[in-house]
Amino acid sequence: MDRDVFASEVTAAIASEPLIDLRREEIAVIPEGIAIVASGPLTSDSLAAAIGLLTGSNRLFFYDSISPIVEAESVDGNVAFWASRYGKSTGGTDDYLNCPLDRAQYDRFVDELLRAQAVSAHIAEDDARYFEACLPIEELARRGRDTLRFGPMKPVGLTDPRTGRRPYAAVQLRQENLRAASFNLVGFQNHLKFAEQARILRLIPGLEKAEFLRYGQVHRNTYINAPALLAPTLQLRARREVFFAGQISGVEGYVESIATGLVAGLHAANMAEGGEPRCLPRETALGSLCQYVSGADSRNYQPANITFDLLPPLDEATHLRLRHDKAARHAEICRRALEALELWRTDLCRTGVGRPAHV
Repeated sequence: MDRDVFASEVTAAIASEPLIDLRREEIAVIPEGIAIVASGPLTSDSLAAAIGLLTGSNRLFFYDSISPIVEAESVDGNVAFWASRYGKSTGGTDDYLNCPLDRAQYDRFVDELLRAQAVSAHIAEDDARYFEACLPIEELARRGRDTLRFGPMKPVGLTDPRTGRRPYAAVQLRQENLRAASFNLVGFQNHLKFAEQARILRLIPGLEKAEFLRYGQVHRNTYINAPALLAPTLQLRARREVFFAGQISGVEGYVESIATGLVAGLHAANMAEGGEPRCLPRETALGSLCQYVSGADSRNYQPANITFDLLPPLDEATHLRLRHDKAARHAEICRRALEALELWRTDLCRTGVGRPAHV
């Protein structure tokens, strides 16, 4: 995407809309009444301070530390094994899927990591918050050959059932509560080019055929801890006339940012007309994204793009019928989403809250 062309087109559309009163000035406080906060990833210091005052400064973040996510079906279950460290599971089930490495595999992984091509940094290297809170794995590797084995790849408390011994190193995969069929590579945020991530991470035993739904990133990004603050309608729970949308709410991507802005706008318009905001159906991409933003684990919250694993799984009979045809499964999920969206739109128009042109 050409960002300059995109920005100019959006600016022109806003400036030419007669119903918009465009004011080019800094907003340093959250206004009273119905408001949508969509200030983006580079929110000014003064507005960030106002948001922190409204939400709690400990719920406002300034750096994205995102680990890669892989599709669950692409992980080799003959190699990876379920286990919690020292057998200490949560709720009677093992918390992590573990990919074990022997010494030769670990050494090869570190060698390739050290020679990998990185993207240009968006965070100053002298920023202590960046280095101490979200160190990329390639930086850890540069600090010493065994640093990763004592960090995100530590094998302590794990036993490889194939050998009966502790592996030399291990990568832990965590299934997130609202992601139906994918795993997060714990602690694997990085600054590598996407092609390099795919090449190097597939050196990990069990991930040789991994399909990546998202690659790791570390960048400057102001966003709130949305699960602790927002309802699925993107309303602030403590002050329901205030909505958050775009990257400040914890979504990633141009389409996702625009779409959540549209949703917040629809909800705000409904509220202004005396109605109550209505959640989009969970079966839709937007409904699932809003559900993730408001319902993910607030202790390990990471911003998200739209991916199929955010949507509810198909019913068991349909999944079994289409289990060998991913394209057909995705097509059915899309058909189900459009059907649910049309029912939502029809009901919204029928009640007289919002007009078809707005929906």
